[in-house]
Amino acid sequence: MINVTETVKQLIIINVLFFIGTLIVGDPAYKILAMFFPENQDFQFWQLITHMFMHGGFMHIFFNMFALYSFGSALEHFWGSKKFLFFYISCGLGAALLHTGINYYYFNDALTTLEASGFSKADVVQILNEGKINTQWQELLTVSEFQNFTSAFMGTMVGASGAIYGVIVAFAFMFPNAELALMFIPVPIKAKYFVPGLVLVDLYLGVSGQSIFGSGGTGIAHFAHVGGALFGFLIMWYWKKTQFNNNRWN
Repeated sequence: MINVTETVKQLIIINVLFFIGTLIVGDPAYKILAMFFPENQDFQFWQLITHMFMHGGFMHIFFNMFALYSFGSALEHFWGSKKFLFFYISCGLGAALLHTGINYYYFNDALTTLEASGFSKADVVQILNEGKINTQWQELLTVSEFQNFTSAFMGTMVGASGAIYGVIVAFAFMFPNAELALMFIPVPIKAKYFVPGLVLVDLYLGVSGQSIFGSGGTGIAHFAHVGGALFGFLIMWYWKKTQFNNNRWN
């Protein structure tokens, strides 16, 4: 088992401190540090970074930090701290970018229907920012359109999962034949098979809105996972193509 590396250790400590802080402070911490929809009145620019250190519960932070330790330490061991930190933050930002982009699509798709029925964007945004809805919207939109529309604007994004997905993709990129032993799968699976399968499952769940744990919405930002994985893959592909110079980070 590889020893935890310095940057990974510091990231874990910061995440744990944020988690303990939110347990003490409660909802006000999430209102300030979680990632809100950019047109929501609670959005702040620093949330692009701070949301990566916020988590929704013990199991959420446990699995993320375990994955960060397991895969991140191996990458930092080969890359060094600066390159690893750049990669980690970039994947987290990529996750936020895709998640927000999908939310903009859902929001504007529904807004087009509402505007065609006489509602103005300014009035819609004002009502949503008051934490309210207009019941007429439910008559004009399908159930899924209404749910996607309201959750896109009112929902928040928290967690290191997007950055973690990028880290997992990079691990599979560098160690494709490494066998991963998972507690819910009885046989080891090579990283080059497991990681693409994991991302495809997230993509399917994000598009379908289904959950592997039952019916209804998942409460999981699947597109953030996909975004982190996609940015991780693109960075790794670029670095390999250009034979990235490690000395740049020294």
